[in-house]
Amino acid sequence: MKLNRMLRMGMVGGGPNAFIGEVHRRAARMDGQITLVGGAFDINPALSKKMGKTLYLDSSRVYSTYQELIEKESALPEGERMDFVSVCTPNNWHFPIARDLLEAGFHVMCEKPMTLNVKEARELVRLVKKTKRIFGLMHNYTGYPMVKLARDVVKRGDLGKIRKVVVRYPQGWLSTALEKTGQMQASWRTDPKQSGGSGCGGDIGTHAENLAEYITGLKITELNAELTAFVPGRRLDDDVNCLVKFGRHAKGILHVSQISAGEENNLAIWVYGEKAGLEWHQENPNHLNLKRQDQPMEVWKRGNPYIGKRSKAAERATRLPSGHPEAFFEAFANNYVNFADTVRAKLEGRKPDPLALDFPSVEDGLRGMLFLETLLASARSKQKWTKFKS
Repeated sequence: MKLNRMLRMGMVGGGPNAFIGEVHRRAARMDGQITLVGGAFDINPALSKKMGKTLYLDSSRVYSTYQELIEKESALPEGERMDFVSVCTPNNWHFPIARDLLEAGFHVMCEKPMTLNVKEARELVRLVKKTKRIFGLMHNYTGYPMVKLARDVVKRGDLGKIRKVVVRYPQGWLSTALEKTGQMQASWRTDPKQSGGSGCGGDIGTHAENLAEYITGLKITELNAELTAFVPGRRLDDDVNCLVKFGRHAKGILHVSQISAGEENNLAIWVYGEKAGLEWHQENPNHLNLKRQDQPMEVWKRGNPYIGKRSKAAERATRLPSGHPEAFFEAFANNYVNFADTVRAKLEGRKPDPLALDFPSVEDGLRGMLFLETLLASARSKQKWTKFKS
């Protein structure tokens, strides 16, 4: 049956002064397929109501708790209740909220890292399989068209067998003890109870891990890690350095930092194969550099016809002609578009377009938690290499 309406979205988290919640809201509505109908936006009921008023939502669908959201939305007819719910809270709430939503029959989009530990991640994998709900994980950098192109270039064999992967993500915003000033984003990210066992590693290290595995199609099998808290009194790491092995052949370096003074969001990746290499920078996301030995470097630009010929996924993720930059919001929106198309297919009882399945999944969330578990184990170990557990 054709679903002739927009998908109804709910949200948990993303209240007043929350950065990422507003990014999710803008991205979700960008392509006219999703409308936000309600949510439980803050752990403080008064602030949740305030957010609802700011968003001009029906007050009856602005809830004091996520449990109330589940209870009252579940009581609505299937054609009226929320189709899916986005979880945009601090890390420690991701698992219980996503678990309860899945068990209640809702599709879920979740911020990363997916959970606080591997045990919780495995439970979400089990629940997604049991409930047959659609689960998306917002690793937004996979949504950039040129990242999709990079993946497809590697997949086509244009680089040859991969030998070396270098991925970095330096930021500088936590160079001082910002958390001691009451700044909300810094406060929860440096709190082990809310953020988990790793600060910098969990916040942006999982992005670097996900980006490297997404583009190369390889899985990290071992790593040798050092975690440091440079700012005095900080309880979680603010700098991470890793040597990485991708199976038997490819090796790499993964470096993420939040005390790299002067840096903003300088995520970048280099992938080198036997025949060629590629390079992509998040702060210049519309270009992909292709390098061949003894030849001039090629700069491939998003939106040109030759991009679509090499990658249908990159073409699908492109909205504007070349020369009109697309960036951060659009990358989020691309994950929402694919997630929404997959949910719509589920609701209509049909198979989704294979290109629509190109968004991070619950399995990617488990990979992220295995990465963090191995990262922490390696940092504490005296041996050189620590293997990923299966």
